[in-house]
Amino acid sequence: MAETDIAFEHAPIGLALLENRVIRRCNLMFAEIFGGAPADHDNRPTADFYPSRDEFERTGARGLYAMRKSGRYADERIMRRDDGTLFWCRVRGQSLTPAEPFAQGVWSFADLSRERPIVALTLRERDVAILTCRGLTSKEIGRELDLSYRTIELYRARLLEKFGARKVAELVAKLSGMPL
Repeated sequence: MAETDIAFEHAPIGLALLENRVIRRCNLMFAEIFGGAPADHDNRPTADFYPSRDEFERTGARGLYAMRKSGRYADERIMRRDDGTLFWCRVRGQSLTPAEPFAQGVWSFADLSRERPIVALTLRERDVAILTCRGLTSKEIGRELDLSYRTIELYRARLLEKFGARKVAELVAKLSGMPL
């Protein structure tokens, strides 16, 4: 086995080569994170690992927008394992085809479930949580999601309550898995 193959297969992070959001090859850690063996995921659509089809579409639209600008995308999101359980996952991608960002790319996946347990959130609460962690203000999030900043403040208040946080900084720390 070539050194590059050894590095790919045994990397301490989940790696996958994707073509048009379909897995062409993944490594051992990817299989450990999502379940099964690497060969079980060959030619499998990444949509299988999202909580819903809507979440797959919305994340794809955000990713495509970012990748058209820089060729890269990164976020932290809830994903689904083969057994159906949900978990927080850090995802980073690099397009190998800048003219068509999803045509071919290398993606990494890190399981954050030890640092960040799942709290039941609506899709909109997840959006607000993600954008809050990116440092956006309520007004900026409102513009991004086409909602009023007051509506965003209501979502943030719900998030504060669900995570047992007293202020936004504490919420961000809890969402990002930082020690308090």
